Amino acid sequence: MRFTSSSVFALGLVAPSLAFPHPKRGSPNPARAAAVKAAFQTSWNGYQQFAFPHDDLHPVSNGFDDGRNGWGASAIDGLDTAIIMGATDVVNTILQRVPQINFTTTAVANQGISVFETTIRYVGGLISSYDLLKGPYSSLVTNQTLVNNLLTQAQSLANGLKVSFNTPSGVPDPTVFFNPTVRNSGASSNNIAEIGSLVLEWTHLSDLSGNPQYGQLAQKGESYLLKPTGSPEAWPGLVGTFVSTRNGTFQDSNGSWSALSDSFYEYLIKMYLYDPVAFANYKDRWVLAADSTIAHLASHPTTRKDLTFLSQYSGKTTSPQSGHLASFAGGNFILGGILLGEQKYIDFGLKLTDSYYATYSQTASGIGPEGFQWVDSANPSGTQPPSSQSAFYSKSGYWVTAPYYILRPETLESLYYAYRITGDAKYQDLAWNAFNAITKATRAGSAYSAINDVTQANGGGPSDDMESFWFAEALKYAYLIHAEESDIQVKPNGGNKYVFNTEAHPFRVRRA
Repeated sequence: MRFTSSSVFALGLVAPSLAFPHPKRGSPNPARAAAVKAAFQTSWNGYQQFAFPHDDLHPVSNGFDDGRNGWGASAIDGLDTAIIMGATDVVNTILQRVPQINFTTTAVANQGISVFETTIRYVGGLISSYDLLKGPYSSLVTNQTLVNNLLTQAQSLANGLKVSFNTPSGVPDPTVFFNPTVRNSGASSNNIAEIGSLVLEWTHLSDLSGNPQYGQLAQKGESYLLKPTGSPEAWPGLVGTFVSTRNGTFQDSNGSWSALSDSFYEYLIKMYLYDPVAFANYKDRWVLAADSTIAHLASHPTTRKDLTFLSQYSGKTTSPQSGHLASFAGGNFILGGILLGEQKYIDFGLKLTDSYYATYSQTASGIGPEGFQWVDSANPSGTQPPSSQSAFYSKSGYWVTAPYYILRPETLESLYYAYRITGDAKYQDLAWNAFNAITKATRAGSAYSAINDVTQANGGGPSDDMESFWFAEALKYAYLIHAEESDIQVKPNGGNKYVFNTEAHPFRVRRA
């Protein structure tokens, strides 16, 4: 299609005049980018030596696991990061492996396959790498057969996963099986994150393959979330968590911007970026949710009213608790503000980004915890911190409820978006601080490991696990915030050519 001048702004191709202070302007920092690339290489070397082609490395014991069905999760999830970093040897090693993977079965009989995790990590990693190697990084690989295998294998995997949608409503079943027969689990419900975070990958797979069925299936499942029925929305746009696979009705009115809900809200505005005409209604739902979040879920701790966290909710009752997963929301609000030309979303996103980063800066390790809680200043008589953490709460505005850290990326993700929209070097510095704290506390054995307790200066010791999102997300965002300008970088002035899925895999947006 062709865009008239009056439609250009609406499609996010030209940004409005947005108001920002005059910060110290950041610029690419090759030395920092190289340090992040070195951490990626260390991680890859450990994985390749002790775990490849299995899923995940246990870096302390130098063992491995196949918790993602044994198809090489860390390799496929990390491929586009290696491409972006120009790690040619890593890229070629993975590309040689891709056609050898049998995505039609699992080595273990009756092993469940998470449709959500498989979609965001495997399908997402394959088609993103295909996009990059057919586009801005085409000079990295000359063998086009190896590149084409990425799309072929993504289709092979999706063709098996399609059985997920064989439910009475078309709401996808969360789990499928390939061995000994292809079937779904028959679950009676699924959560909105797992239903609503397939649509970007499956729609893009349709666009790349020319087979419309993939997108149609995911969009049918999503339709029940866009027009909710059953248990009512807590507030406009803020829906419940579980949806019936029988008839698509909501079974509760509970939710958050965290686990089981998070990426549903994330994808609403990202589908609009992917195609702002076809998915304008997704944007409308995001606006409803965003406005209700600002009005009802934004919460300020009694001891640190300068901080803004996002509460959970059950109906219209809110609970002041959150965690590392929710820290992506700052970046999502910033992205929405860029695309819609709405300063209020950018301002709110920056507040969230600064506040969730504060959970890092207050701990002895310099890393934020998996879960935390606070006393809402609007309800100061609510649950108080345990006596052992009262002094910490007075200083920090939260207390820790789950002290571990599993190499999560969400705080780095929001710092990345904050830097890209403001250009403020402050956010590069915060990301650099976070990266250094993470790599210091998690360096263990042959690579990097999840840790037990961020409240201890040494991280409380390793738990001997390195999930694939360390390659796909944490290291990618830590790298991109210091890297040179490129087509895949988020654009503060419109004209975005790529959209990142929830696993940080960049997909080329639709064009005329």
